[in-house]
Amino acid sequence: MDSVKVIVTVLAIIMIVGSSALKILKEYERGVIFRLGRVSKALIGGTGPGLILLIPFIDKLQKVDLRVITMDVPAQEVITRDNVPVKVNAVVYFRVVDPVLAIVDVENFIAATSQIAQTTLRSVLGESELDELLSQREKINQKLQEIVDKHTDPWGVKVSTVEVKDVEMPQEMKRAMAKQAEAERERRAKIIAAEGEFQASMKLAEAAEVMRPNPITLQLRYLQTLAEIATENNSTTVFPFPMEMMKPFMAGVQNMLPEAPKA
Repeated sequence: MDSVKVIVTVLAIIMIVGSSALKILKEYERGVIFRLGRVSKALIGGTGPGLILLIPFIDKLQKVDLRVITMDVPAQEVITRDNVPVKVNAVVYFRVVDPVLAIVDVENFIAATSQIAQTTLRSVLGESELDELLSQREKINQKLQEIVDKHTDPWGVKVSTVEVKDVEMPQEMKRAMAKQAEAERERRAKIIAAEGEFQASMKLAEAAEVMRPNPITLQLRYLQTLAEIATENNSTTVFPFPMEMMKPFMAGVQNMLPEAPKA
């Protein structure tokens, strides 16, 4: 019985030691191994994926996820360069490119990246005007990405994208912008109407030049207009009729009448 207990105890110890000595890393994971508290030069850049053999009680493994991390930046209260208070939030996409730096050079690279993103967001937007924030979003996003990535590069963290999500403005500013947009639309409508009138006047001037050598064309246009008005309206419309148009008919009638006898 004593020998069985010894065997069971030995097997249990072997299992415990074996479980602490063998680690499995997934495809998107890398491991940083501390051997007696130090990172071996042979392990710079991390190790894995697959089966990792550790020396029990000497090596300590710390896993690092290499997948892209999506982090929401909390809404920040910012006063723009033109003194407009706004609340802006953003989203940051980043990933670890050097596991050893991400573990050794910074305590918590996710929290550190979040703090850098918040301070950079307030700084960059504070230097921009409201119109730039609303109309030049791509330019601001690129500037944020460059600044945040520059700060996180020593930590082995690569920031790929920083996107400004929502811009919350005071109600008074929203109403003022709505009035401005309405005035702009009215201005454009008046300009378009004026351009239409100008083009119409140019066409009428060209038509007048065509009709000027041939007065009969003007009389035919006058009759055509009367016919259109008579077709569209049921009411009685009185138009002045030029006597010049009657001269050909009166001349014909006079030719048809017999000549009066001479005295």
